[in-house]
Amino acid sequence: MYNIAITGLGGGVGQSIVKSLANTDYNLIGLDGEPLGAGLFAVPRAYVVPYSNKPNFISTLLNICEKEKIHLLFPGLDAELMPLSLNVEAFKKIGTTVVVSSPEVVTISDDKQETYNQLTKAGVKVPYTCPLPNYNFKVQNLPLIVKQKVGGARSKNVFVIKNVADWTVTMQQIGSDSSSFIVQEYIEGDEYTCGTINWNGHCHGIIVMRRILRDGDTNKCFSVKNEVIEQAVRKVVDAIKPFGACNIQLRMKDGVPYVFEINARCSGTTAARTLCGFNEPKMIADYLLQNIPPQYNIVERTILRYWQELVVDNDNVLQLKDEGNISSLKYTKL
Repeated sequence: MYNIAITGLGGGVGQSIVKSLANTDYNLIGLDGEPLGAGLFAVPRAYVVPYSNKPNFISTLLNICEKEKIHLLFPGLDAELMPLSLNVEAFKKIGTTVVVSSPEVVTISDDKQETYNQLTKAGVKVPYTCPLPNYNFKVQNLPLIVKQKVGGARSKNVFVIKNVADWTVTMQQIGSDSSSFIVQEYIEGDEYTCGTINWNGHCHGIIVMRRILRDGDTNKCFSVKNEVIEQAVRKVVDAIKPFGACNIQLRMKDGVPYVFEINARCSGTTAARTLCGFNEPKMIADYLLQNIPPQYNIVERTILRYWQELVVDNDNVLQLKDEGNISSLKYTKL
């Protein structure tokens, strides 16, 4: 049996990967920085690990991967991508393949100004993007988006500027931290999140999903077949050449896709895509571990997000807190 470790099980991406691999023959090991990360209690074995900004993050993961004989490691958090990417060879030496893109691709996807610069060079339509300190505010350019240049998630530190008052208030909030923000053209239109699987410099599959957000997360999504969007997405991944999963976000305006964000990892909608016939983690694992070419049959469906309670024995929670790992979990789903 092949062993697959997944990080970030307290968040939607890691949990989505677990859901997609739950009913496969792969043995899953969960990792998270918090002992109450919900996904830790939904896998056969789990570990609490340091946060990615801690000096022992990589060494701890290496020790776990060697001990558990991990064949494949899926990152579930953006903050982990760069340290893991920089240490791919160290994991390879112990037999673990990390499903992460090169440092160059991680930088392009994480830095929104770099996303704009690189995709513009590749001929991809991107909303105009400019460093906030360099932006010359003009009323005729409204509405605008002001957001963090690097990082950011779930619409945190994202400001929609509709009028002069919005601009003034936002500039006051940002204050002296303006160099950490960019200004982006606001594109009015339906929003799409698109999943891709990639290796050897080629894209081996795409799924397109229209989505409706709530508090920055996908709340409802709809798998669709749209050749125009697929061509635009393929142009993006052909230009940057990610490895494994890569998520492309865009909006449609007058029939033209405008790409505004890249996530060089699986997505919070990965499980929704699996339910529509496109199981990214399984296809990646099947190819990398068993050389099985990707196979998928996308069905156009509506996926509605629905909370499900996970009831865990207190003894299990205490054991994970005290010992840092746990196995043979018993939990109840309502």
